[in-house]
Amino acid sequence: MFSFLNPFRSHPSFRFHQNDGGRVAAGFKGGAGDCVVRSIAIAANLPYIQVYEDLREANTRYALERDNKLSRLLNQRGSSPRNGNHRKVFHDYILGHGFEWVPTMKVGMGCQVHLRPDELPTGALIVKVSKHLTAVVDGIIEDTHDPSRGGKRCVYGYYRKK
Repeated sequence: MFSFLNPFRSHPSFRFHQNDGGRVAAGFKGGAGDCVVRSIAIAANLPYIQVYEDLREANTRYALERDNKLSRLLNQRGSSPRNGNHRKVFHDYILGHGFEWVPTMKVGMGCQVHLRPDELPTGALIVKVSKHLTAVVDGIIEDTHDPSRGGKRCVYGYYRKK
């Protein structure tokens, strides 16, 4: 029997739970580009303020110890994680908390894995999508908004708890 794949069929989507990772409880107000802090706090089950301060210190160290475009940018805009975080800084921090990196995209291969439950494992994950990190814990997206784009958002890779 021959069948055509329907490009418009709906994909199973993750359930979504609005979660700021403890940001407001830690006394922070207003908007921020802190998805890295939030996703680590949620997936690693750490206090938001601890992750925030650890990444602030890591940003400061990086800026002082290196002389490259990123270190100059950190020196210009400050080391606050609320301004966003770079993979060169947060990657080792996440690995240091018992996670391993699982890449899902290769150069020239296109999108192979999407942000949906039938394409990601269960457990505590920190998922890298375009310009964003999100926590997925036991099949539920834990974030301030649903970044899945209805299950069509491409996943570049994820950190999973070992």
